[in-house]
Amino acid sequence: MLSPAEIEARLERILLSVQKPGRYVGGELNSVVKDWDSVQTRLAFVFPDIYDIGVSNLGLQILYDLVNARPDSLAERAYAPWTDMEAKMREHGVPLYSLETKHALADFDIIGITLPYETLYTNALNLLDLAGIPLRAEERDERYPLVIAGGHACFNPEPMHAFIDAFVIGEGEEVIHEIINTVGRFPREHVGKSERVNVPTCSRVNVLKELAQIPGVYVPRFYDVTYFDDGTIKAVTPNIPEAPKIVMKRMVPKLPPPPTRFIVPNIEAVHNRVAIEVMRGCTRGCRFCQAGMITRPVRERSVEEIVAAAEEAIRLTGFEELALLSLSSSDYTPILDLVTAIGEKFSGRHLSVALPSLRIESVSVDLMEKLKDRRSSGFTLAPEAASEHMRRIINKFIPDEQILQTAREIYARGWTTIKLYFMIGHPSETLDDVQAIADLCKRVLAEGRRVMGGKAKLNAGVSTFIPKPHTPFQWVSVDTPEQITAKQDLLKRELRDRNIKLTWTEPKETLLEAWLSRGDRRMAEVIYAAWRNGAKFDAWQEHFRYEAWTSAFAARDLEPAFYTHRPRRVDEVFPWDHISDAVRKKYLFEDFRQSLEGEIRVDCRKNCYACGILPTFAQARREHPGNYWKCPEVKSPLSGRQPAMDSKQISVVSEQ
Repeated sequence: MLSPAEIEARLERILLSVQKPGRYVGGELNSVVKDWDSVQTRLAFVFPDIYDIGVSNLGLQILYDLVNARPDSLAERAYAPWTDMEAKMREHGVPLYSLETKHALADFDIIGITLPYETLYTNALNLLDLAGIPLRAEERDERYPLVIAGGHACFNPEPMHAFIDAFVIGEGEEVIHEIINTVGRFPREHVGKSERVNVPTCSRVNVLKELAQIPGVYVPRFYDVTYFDDGTIKAVTPNIPEAPKIVMKRMVPKLPPPPTRFIVPNIEAVHNRVAIEVMRGCTRGCRFCQAGMITRPVRERSVEEIVAAAEEAIRLTGFEELALLSLSSSDYTPILDLVTAIGEKFSGRHLSVALPSLRIESVSVDLMEKLKDRRSSGFTLAPEAASEHMRRIINKFIPDEQILQTAREIYARGWTTIKLYFMIGHPSETLDDVQAIADLCKRVLAEGRRVMGGKAKLNAGVSTFIPKPHTPFQWVSVDTPEQITAKQDLLKRELRDRNIKLTWTEPKETLLEAWLSRGDRRMAEVIYAAWRNGAKFDAWQEHFRYEAWTSAFAARDLEPAFYTHRPRRVDEVFPWDHISDAVRKKYLFEDFRQSLEGEIRVDCRKNCYACGILPTFAQARREHPGNYWKCPEVKSPLSGRQPAMDSKQISVVSEQ
């Protein structure tokens, strides 16, 4: 493996021949460079997409800050090179390296890959290959780094099980220290790749056994999967006593202080801003929303902590935008106090404040008044569905008049553009429900035209629903390509207005995400074959190669529709059932049955539905009392048996 000096020498010969060389040089303000030889454990955090996207990822910023605060460890970063840079690196024999010290990734003890979404899987394989590290976990001996993945996509880790040594399920602020402490007890030799022959694997197995005993860490090699003849899963069972039957997600009882020393990118990134997470979790219970289920319960930071962190971060970075992040920013309890305090603290400093994920029903006139002096030209709302019928099914019931009233208030306060986000493909959806999307868009734009005439604009983003793991809709199927196309064609016909911009997701892209998010262990071979076929940067339209995936399925004799276009049996074992987000499967199924009846569940701050999160969270809460939302602990009203959805389905519901 090349030394850092050799890597730097080769970079000097190639950087001026690629686009945006600033992506590959490091040295950014607030990046951390430690003495490599003074620490025991070295981590490389890898974001498997380009620098422009990954450098501002808040999760990696948090972990980077935490690890580098330890005197015994260091954290450095790597991102996916763009295609031109990758070609040059392969041509000149440059392995994937860290930005901070230009060490090859194979020199590190741990490679931490973040997987926030599934279409990064082939990029993750490509980066391991570019680093000179065997792709398959079983082929790596103890002198290679441990490859550990985390992120929302890891709540179904099975499609990537063959390539990852261990997955972190849930939140990383505490478990990262437990992983470092464990790995630190098993130091490895740092030798060249040519010497990696006939190496005993006992120490690597031992460290993996230790990792498997850390709550929230899943080591897939210690689990066996059996199947029925129809291809569905019979059971997932541990094959060593150290591995738990169910891997429960990690939750931090109290959010730690937010990072403030944000890395300032060398180039224009997607987000050049300070990002402060004001709260974590959501209580709304939207049935399509995986993030709302897997991040429970809600924990809030105080106004004082947020304002102090924002002030320090802006001082340390010079950024002129502040984003107050959460799944539902306007549900943050003291939101008006926060916006008022931010306005007073940064008065006259030309700071732009962004509040993503505003709820229509909680966007008050007072909040809009406080935001109006710090606004951009657009205001985003997410109705998700446009008919009363569909809003009841997805548990996001908002009357049309409330949406229109909110639109009037937004346009009246000077915003020229409203962005509306919808989904098509929800369970039981008809073309009439899709027509309602077009009708609502027209009515919202009409409100804007009454206020500001031809200046009023509307952007409609329409994605296609994918039933994600750990949600009430995980039992339903994905729309077929023909169904998706018919619905998109209707919207394209109906929304022909120069002041309406319509965007949509291509059906083939939806299918890929569905295959990957709902897949089992057999999908690992499909992912590998697709990568061998040239698949990478699957989230980028210009690089997405659908035929690479269909041929990969054919080569592995798997039917893609098995993962997408069939409803699940009530008693079916899902590939992710041994991974728990602490929300009971029986609760999710009860909620799904209620959706079929058009029943809604109100915000669970108003009524606890005994989803199962509280008993698990209670232990952590007792050990680390903090600032979190408190809910009365009640017994489940559900029985242990539910009726079948139809005559073809079995009526036993898992007690998990």
